[in-house]
Amino acid sequence: MEFRLLGWPGDDVVLRLDHRAYAYAGKFAMSTTGKAVALDADGAGDDPAEFAVPAEPKREYVDPAAVVAFSADRTDPDALWLRYVSVRRGRRGDGVGPRLCRFVVGRAAERGYERVRIAVNNAYSYEALYKVGFAWTGRETGIAELVLERPAEEPAALDPAAYREGLATIAARDDVGDGERAFAERKRERGPPDVVDGGGE
Repeated sequence: MEFRLLGWPGDDVVLRLDHRAYAYAGKFAMSTTGKAVALDADGAGDDPAEFAVPAEPKREYVDPAAVVAFSADRTDPDALWLRYVSVRRGRRGDGVGPRLCRFVVGRAAERGYERVRIAVNNAYSYEALYKVGFAWTGRETGIAELVLERPAEEPAALDPAAYREGLATIAARDDVGDGERAFAERKRERGPPDVVDGGGE
């Protein structure tokens, strides 16, 4: 697996992704966010012709295993927001998304950001990002997403009560399916997961 930072916000990086294979595919065609990708080591799925973008901004011709878009916080210059994380169909559940997020956190630290934030709307993403060192802040966005945050240099301090409260908040929503609710309840009983070592990513 190769992790590559394609550009920071303002670098005009555009990706064209197949909406059948990636959630939020249209969000990656915007040039205002920075982007990073996880590429399969064997180059599988890397088809430049299919993903070429006939536009002026800088283009990357890749069919990544996962992609993340990010931008600076408008009110906090020391914070970077991970805006969209999408894993290619067929690679979901392999841990590629969290590994890519961890890679971006490392690059954010090198660039001088002190904090990295992300807003999640489901128990699966919540759990995956806890494994990368994020923790729930106790805040929600106006669209009922839970705001997670971590210092750029090290994982957040874990508070088991806050972890469980965040999962309870998700599980209590009317639009959560039985499978996700059961997942959230299992994780609440267990408590926060161990933070996975970055392994130099």
